[in-house]
Amino acid sequence: MFALPYPVYMRTRIAIVIASALILLAGGAAIALALLSSTSSTASRPAIEEDDDFGTVEVYAVLEDGSLDPAATGLAAEVWETFERVATPDFTADVMAEYRLGDAPDSDTLAYVYQTSDPEYWVLAANLATSRDTEQLIATLIHEYAHILTLGTNQVDPAAGSCSTLDLDEGCADPDSLLQAFQETFWSGYGDAPDAANSDPDVAYEFYLAHEEDFVSDYAATNVVEDIAESFMTFVLEEEPAAGTVTAAKLLFFWDEPDLVAIRERIRAEFADELGLAG
Repeated sequence: MFALPYPVYMRTRIAIVIASALILLAGGAAIALALLSSTSSTASRPAIEEDDDFGTVEVYAVLEDGSLDPAATGLAAEVWETFERVATPDFTADVMAEYRLGDAPDSDTLAYVYQTSDPEYWVLAANLATSRDTEQLIATLIHEYAHILTLGTNQVDPAAGSCSTLDLDEGCADPDSLLQAFQETFWSGYGDAPDAANSDPDVAYEFYLAHEEDFVSDYAATNVVEDIAESFMTFVLEEEPAAGTVTAAKLLFFWDEPDLVAIRERIRAEFADELGLAG
């Protein structure tokens, strides 16, 4: 039997033990790296939740600087960036708490907003299936921005009990709020108007057919809340109308508000290229 001399044998054995240890260490490091990578990948994915309108949605938190956690990509990021351009990054950072994103081709809902449990903050939910049309997306997000402008806590008192003004899901409209003025000017004279909480499309359409010339769209006839949002969207996207109709009067309502005119001009300048808007 052939045998190595003792010193050579020991050196060889020690080298084998060291090599084996290094292999084990390397394997452990690779496993740890893989686990870390897997954990990081999972953490970078948005949470998934059920949604009445869109089935399931991805959920992103809006951080204090207006960025999303986790970061959105692709069309999801484009929709959020478009909303930031509509409302401004500072506004979104100040009032937005969450961004929810569904992809529901069979849903009639393009987007919606609602307050969190703290009425100072809002959630934007959008439907990817209807977000690929740039013009429609911009118009939709202007509409949603109008809701935040007209239903925020500087316009509606969420702590009020019974309302002597317009009674809304968000609270009582302030007596000098835009929505209260819009209600008194354009809705108080109807005897057949849906109430402010109406969401029944059949009721809305029946009311629209009875007063078609008074609304910028059939959806605007849903309730006064949707009417002011649809009218604001039209005010932003179209030229100043000549007086003489109810719809013109609704658009001119906003022209009497310098702050809203400034918002209109900012949005039109921001999207001039996409929408081919003048001035």
